[in-house]
Amino acid sequence: MSESHSESAPPVYIIMGRAREGGVGTPEADIPVNILLRAPDEDSAVRAALNALASQGFVEADLDQIGIILEEPDDPTFESAYADAMGGEVAVIAYRE
Repeated sequence: MSESHSESAPPVYIIMGRAREGGVGTPEADIPVNILLRAPDEDSAVRAALNALASQGFVEADLDQIGIILEEPDDPTFESAYADAMGGEVAVIAYRE
């Protein structure tokens, strides 16, 4: 299989976790999230993910797993987010009930 990124381009990371909206001490439930983005390393990816969550109104986050996506996903949930990440954006998928 060929990888969808070149050696010079940063990889597309996927970060999975839970985030919470609202103020400190409010009873909002945790919302499962996936974040897709390009970054030069894991630390940069985590910082960018936390900044993106904060800009969308999340006040707390527990990021549980991080990985690298090696090829374009065929799951419709991730296709658009992957395209955004390839374009340099941070894509946040929040699974609200």
